[in-house]
Amino acid sequence: MNTQTLTSEIVALRGGAVSLLVELCRPVPHVLHWGADLGVLTARDIEALRASSTASSTHNSTEDPRTLTVLPTEADAWSGTPGIEGAVRDGSPYARFALTGHHMDVETNTLAIELADERTGLAATVAYKLDAYGILAVDIALGLEDGVDRPIVYDLAAVTALMPLPERATEYLDFTGKWSRERSPQRGPITAGTHLRESRRGRPSLDSPYILMAGSAGFTFRTGEVWAVHAGWSGNQRYLVEQLPEGAGANRSVLGAGELLLPGEISLRPGGTYQAPTVYFTWSGTGMDGVSDAFHGHLRSRPSHPRSPRPLTLNTWEAVYFDHDIDALKRLVASAARVGVERLVLDDGWFTGRRDATNGLGDWSVDDKVWPAGLWPLVNTVREAGMQFGLWFEPEMVNLGSQLAEQHPDWILAPSEGTGPSIRHQFVLNLANEEAWLHVLDRIDAIVTEYRIDYIKWDHNRELHEAALRGLNDRAGVHAQTEALYRMIDELKLRHPGLEIESCASGGGRIDLGILQRTDRVWVSDCNDPVERQNIQRWTSQLIPPELMGNHVGAGEAHTTHRVTSLSFRLATALFGHAGIELDMTRIPDSEVQTIARWADLYKELRGLLHNGRTVRADVADEAVIFNGVVAHDQSEALYAWTRLATSAPIQSGRVRFPGLSTDRHYRIQVRTEIGATSIHETPPAWLETAKTEGFCVSGAILAGAGLPMPTLDPQQSLLFHLTSTSE
Repeated sequence: MNTQTLTSEIVALRGGAVSLLVELCRPVPHVLHWGADLGVLTARDIEALRASSTASSTHNSTEDPRTLTVLPTEADAWSGTPGIEGAVRDGSPYARFALTGHHMDVETNTLAIELADERTGLAATVAYKLDAYGILAVDIALGLEDGVDRPIVYDLAAVTALMPLPERATEYLDFTGKWSRERSPQRGPITAGTHLRESRRGRPSLDSPYILMAGSAGFTFRTGEVWAVHAGWSGNQRYLVEQLPEGAGANRSVLGAGELLLPGEISLRPGGTYQAPTVYFTWSGTGMDGVSDAFHGHLRSRPSHPRSPRPLTLNTWEAVYFDHDIDALKRLVASAARVGVERLVLDDGWFTGRRDATNGLGDWSVDDKVWPAGLWPLVNTVREAGMQFGLWFEPEMVNLGSQLAEQHPDWILAPSEGTGPSIRHQFVLNLANEEAWLHVLDRIDAIVTEYRIDYIKWDHNRELHEAALRGLNDRAGVHAQTEALYRMIDELKLRHPGLEIESCASGGGRIDLGILQRTDRVWVSDCNDPVERQNIQRWTSQLIPPELMGNHVGAGEAHTTHRVTSLSFRLATALFGHAGIELDMTRIPDSEVQTIARWADLYKELRGLLHNGRTVRADVADEAVIFNGVVAHDQSEALYAWTRLATSAPIQSGRVRFPGLSTDRHYRIQVRTEIGATSIHETPPAWLETAKTEGFCVSGAILAGAGLPMPTLDPQQSLLFHLTSTSE
């Protein structure tokens, strides 16, 4: 990873397998290259790259060839989505930026480009930071300078970070979803025009685009070039891939993302500033697994990334729901201790008036009718069993029947003339109101302090509609609400070092790198049905490493789908993440409790691998089959799950390659049976029987190059293969 000034006008950033080259030309710089690392360039290389960056001068166009600048506007004759949208109030919507300076920070591998519009006093800084994993973080800051001749107000509409794409990027893949079916991929060709995805729900939400990837034709998990973008913001978002007839300078298309601003949210006055959320780009020459590998490395390099083993967790929600009976909960703690649970989280229902989902939100005091001695009887039982104690909050929401809403109706984030429709019987509390912010912070802080809470499940169960700031002319407030959320979590973390927080939003509705700068794991989905979970988890890992993904074993009949699945399948599915349990173990057979205990031991044995290794996803022709794994960085160990979701027309799969292994090593494959028996549909290949006993030894060259014939499982079954390097 390094920053290099190739000439007085060209700067190169290199990191991971990626390089970025920027020409600091006037009036506005432009990107010469973003993608595969070009290595150390000679003077001749540099001149060739510069010379070839000039596009054709086309008919019915500008006399001079167009370029795609680092902050494109109509002043560049750019007819696509601008890098900045807005207007001087009662004045011009056209910004004309010019280069005023640049700064390079070699230690952080960062290039900051400074631009200004002399007419308005508008200034912009576009900063590129390329890390050791190939993640390019783009930060755009805007300000309105003091000292302009007249009092200007600049109403900002949008700031979008844009990067060029070459002509071989012909397909896109992004995501949609719904409750209990988050991160469902959708794919299509990049055609003329704009593929635009916007989230106007006050959070990324369940149908979040999540990551927008553009790639070479037919790109897969393991093959093809992929250019990817992610908006690191927990409010409204926009993503786009765009192709104009004239192209984008010397390139074909653009890829971009940023915050979606509502009208009137950001108005800059002299001295005012706006810092756009960080937008993250990366390139991979090894398919979508290369993209996930870069993001996983980036997240793991954070100073705040969890370093201690991720504790096996039991969440009480699907075990007891709102029925908080202390004796039943103590029995649950005893059963949890028996299988080796390390953290218990008391979910919704513990606070004043919260007997169901219709009331209580906002009144963050322990309900003395249910808990006359406070939470201490449960907390003490949990701690005596050697477990951490966690608690559920939904700080951003309020029920109208709560004491808080009755005393402070002006604290609701809604238009002054009325609240509008409720969702899940609740409304949004305006955390941008300083009094409301302090009240909620103090209540959470008091509970965390009193009970020495180790962990918060931070929920967010409704979308934001008409998010109006009462008292501020009902101005749109999603941006302010998101910043207030960040500030509250930051303050709680400051007051309580070691406190862990999970981001939950109707399940997986708020998973982004903005919230993950402050939290320690995400709740992947409210769906614990392993059939649905297999794909939800597989695609969530496109951005998030396993140790940040909350995966729980649910009941035999799933709460969300009522599908009945085997215990072994549920255990195998929950293993590949931050594992937990979400069922009433006091109501299941003792044989199942013993199996869960063996699985818990397996999780503790393998979590060092699972939470530090490289996530790999095989390209398998049969859509009813999934083959995923985690491989140690030195390729000495791996764990794979061979999973069948449904039946297929072919009787057998044939040879399937094991991704991510060293071709220079030999491996012993062992079937891990701690999850219980896996139901196999056909007579398995002979090697499998050996793998179940002493282990099957085979070279990495065969595993990675030729593969092994895989057994045909019954639907909704998984086999676990544990590979260790051997000298044979």
